[in-house]
Amino acid sequence: MPIIVYEPEFNGADFQGSEVIKDLTEFKQRADLIIANRISENLHDVIHKVYSRDLKGSDI
Repeated sequence: MPIIVYEPEFNGADFQGSEVIKDLTEFKQRADLIIANRISENLHDVIHKVYSRDLKGSDI
């Protein structure tokens, strides 16, 4: 199972063997599952793909 990482500030093409994507739209299109520390408004359109322990949504 390939792993992709979304990190717009990272200055490399890969991180520990995983492709780094800097464009959020591309990341959301390509990802089947998104694991996030926090659920942000940027993820609401793909919430069905998101797994997070952010039960309260305190960062929204």
